[in-house]
Amino acid sequence: MSKLMFTAALLLVSSSTRGRGGTAAFQLYRRSSSTASAFVNARTTHHQRLSPGIIPKSTASSTSSPLSASLRDLLEGGSTRSSSSMTKAADEAKSPPAQAAAAAVENVVETTLPIKETPTQPVKKSTSNSIISISDSYDSGNGEFVSFNIADGEEDYTDVIVHVNIKADPFTDLEQKSHFQSFSFRSSVNFNSPAIRGIFSDKKSIKVKYVVDNANEASYADAWNGASIFVTEKSTPYDADSWHRTSDTNYEKGVLSWTHVHDLDGESSSAYFAYFPPYSYERHLGLIAQCAESEGARVFSLGQTVSGREIDCVKVGTGPRKCWIIHRQHPGESMASFYAEGLLNRLLALDDKWDNVSEKARELFTFYIVPNINPDGSANGYLRTNAAGSNLNREWCPSPSPPSADGSSASEMYEAPTLHRSPEVYYLLQHMDESGCDAFLDIHGDEALPFNFLAGSQGMSVWGKRLESLHGAFLASYERANQDMQAKVSYDPEKPNEGMKNICSNQIAERYDCFAATLEMPFKECWGRPAGWGPERAGQLGASVLDALCYVQPYLRDKGDFWEGLPDKDAYVAPSSEY
Repeated sequence: MSKLMFTAALLLVSSSTRGRGGTAAFQLYRRSSSTASAFVNARTTHHQRLSPGIIPKSTASSTSSPLSASLRDLLEGGSTRSSSSMTKAADEAKSPPAQAAAAAVENVVETTLPIKETPTQPVKKSTSNSIISISDSYDSGNGEFVSFNIADGEEDYTDVIVHVNIKADPFTDLEQKSHFQSFSFRSSVNFNSPAIRGIFSDKKSIKVKYVVDNANEASYADAWNGASIFVTEKSTPYDADSWHRTSDTNYEKGVLSWTHVHDLDGESSSAYFAYFPPYSYERHLGLIAQCAESEGARVFSLGQTVSGREIDCVKVGTGPRKCWIIHRQHPGESMASFYAEGLLNRLLALDDKWDNVSEKARELFTFYIVPNINPDGSANGYLRTNAAGSNLNREWCPSPSPPSADGSSASEMYEAPTLHRSPEVYYLLQHMDESGCDAFLDIHGDEALPFNFLAGSQGMSVWGKRLESLHGAFLASYERANQDMQAKVSYDPEKPNEGMKNICSNQIAERYDCFAATLEMPFKECWGRPAGWGPERAGQLGASVLDALCYVQPYLRDKGDFWEGLPDKDAYVAPSSEY
């Protein structure tokens, strides 16, 4: 904002609060080239945020301000006023009082009026002087501008350093914390920045170092080690094929960073960055529409989420065994949506590619596929919770309440699932009880382990030779169908009869005495596999699951010692988190 416009805004707010029992009210932050060193404090009876060039209606009344209409025209859209009015306004802003005010606020980068009506902090935005503008105002966006500074040229040969933070999920009552880790934001060169028009005016590109200041406070901070951030220079973040990994992602001393070169004279001045490429709600609805139009599929809603979105379910097949596959309980794990898309593409030949396995699968199973059980959290850019702040993968049965503030154990149980806190799980279980379940998969992404893997229900009372053999045969067949799957590395199995019953796959195994597992995919590159793990290969992994399901279908409800007839290559492998 120009000095003239800011001065006029200052005069208008000051004059409009005079005579109403208040004094001029706001903080003017002043920044020199090295630091934000000075500010002016005042108070107001009007707790509002003043945006450059926009005067709130409550302070712009002509009955409360002695400023001329011509000056008000300049502030409220002078480009549509007459030239004489503009000239008069400009002359008024050049008066001695206006000049004095302008001198006091030279180098102003932000004007904020405190807001007392709400305990939340105003959204931090890139300032008008910032070389780089940061935005997360899109479906699944999450990233908050903190600050920027011009580098001295010696640090990684960068021109600019931009600091951002990841926003936290709503507070979870059961876990007593606010999760955060996944992020996605847009970064654009601000061509109106003084630095771009000044010291960088002769450059064709600038190298920017991005720093996530609060990375060390993330839910799984150690998982940043070995991670590589995704980037795309497309005009939309939803072109999955356009994303690629940065080559210099680094996590050191609690700070996550990477660099990117922005063109100043081409089409790639903007870029999107993400922990893993996002999958939009619009794309989800498009997938659901394709399924609804496909022969042999029926789309219906299990119920509505906390925010009123439909919980879409795709029913496919006429087989005797009921197979439920759900995705995105944890909304920040967007690879699960690409998995669902790959699965449905093959099962329904949405890409017009028919094969014998998908035809056989529809004859052996009746599938209930939920591509996104947590669309609220996905759209909001959350890591693990729904709109009510519930971690859905801890809402599958009642559990002990968290300790009270003094550290003592709570006497009451934490009720789950409930309609007000976790309707997504409530409605899903309701429908599963009606249909029954013979096989179940819960599709996730894991921040730490660089593998695709299966986590079983070893800690539940129903686990025995039958479920162990089903787990081994399913996983061995999956490995043969897709080289990105493996059996040796997984979470360390829970001890017998000590499994957490409020976790989804554990509860399903116990509730229906069936094969149930959590399938995890990495945010990182797949260890020991060719480089390039991302949305496309997540989709291929989803398609390949049909091979493994068809292989174990004859044994799912076999009451005999079927494992005695299985080949040695199908034997259960006790996994470990060590690798």
